[in-house]
Amino acid sequence: MTTAIQMDTTTGSDRAVERSEVEEFFYDEAALLDDWDLDQWLTLFVPGATMNVPTTDAGGLGPESAGYFVADDWDLLKARVKRLKSRKAHAENPHSRTTRIVGNVRILGREGNVLRAGANFIIHRYRDGGSFHYVGRYTHELLVTDDGLKLTLRRAILTNEAMEPGARLSFIL
Repeated sequence: MTTAIQMDTTTGSDRAVERSEVEEFFYDEAALLDDWDLDQWLTLFVPGATMNVPTTDAGGLGPESAGYFVADDWDLLKARVKRLKSRKAHAENPHSRTTRIVGNVRILGREGNVLRAGANFIIHRYRDGGSFHYVGRYTHELLVTDDGLKLTLRRAILTNEAMEPGARLSFIL
């Protein structure tokens, strides 16, 4: 497994992780995003983590050679959270109302202290009188620690072939 970031994962743990723990992690993350609790959501990440959303035609290429809607390193991720919480995020002021449904959670593999996990998602977004639907899958890399799981890579891959008129990715998928 190739982790998309360079960070110290020696602080992790070799303890066993059950699918139910990964499910709870995905569910808790979804609740934080739906509640727009972005500061608490950011604590789910290991400093140095990355987040990306490839375009629907990326075909497994990295952000350096393919189109990405979002390709945030740690500094950009923190800046995104700060901006979304401010009045300067005009596309999200007031913020969208979202309801996330997460399912089909699976453990995809493990290498040392880093676990790969995936899930499907449906996000219903309500904004400016419109209703928009985003469907896709998450493929995350999680550092296993004695205190729980922490994101080292958060990837949201859209299944939608096209966006509805008025649909934007101004919120966090």
